[in-house]
Amino acid sequence: MSDLTHIDSEGRARMVDVGGKAETARTARAEGCISMNAEALDAIERNALVKGDAISTARIAGVMAAKRTSELIPLCHPIALTDAEVDIEVDHALPGLRVSAWASTRGRTGVEMEALTAVSVALLTIYDMAKAIDRGMEISEVRVTEKRGGKSGDWKRD
Repeated sequence: MSDLTHIDSEGRARMVDVGGKAETARTARAEGCISMNAEALDAIERNALVKGDAISTARIAGVMAAKRTSELIPLCHPIALTDAEVDIEVDHALPGLRVSAWASTRGRTGVEMEALTAVSVALLTIYDMAKAIDRGMEISEVRVTEKRGGKSGDWKRD
């Protein structure tokens, strides 16, 4: 188990010591989608949900979640984000919404978890706000699409 950075020699979970790593600019992007029936998507597009504007609320929820990732994921380091943003686009082919997010910092560890958390919470917020119309909505395809910086360098999903 010594190859796993979050496991000590006795198999116990632990936070990784990043104190010796160099501070570098780091960015990560993630995406996901939520499919729904046409009625729910129409209500979101017309801003006609009883709970209010789902797209604006989900954007804010995603950014807030990125800032609190270390409180939600037990072994994540608290990170001072320099940027976090969430974009949401209507996709009639799903039908539903596509969410993308990115997070940036200058630090000793990456921000992939912050980007993933932003996407996940934005999608959950949309579900919460539109569930009165469609309880069968489906969240899927949540994944990191790109990361930059750090010792391992840059990576981009094909």
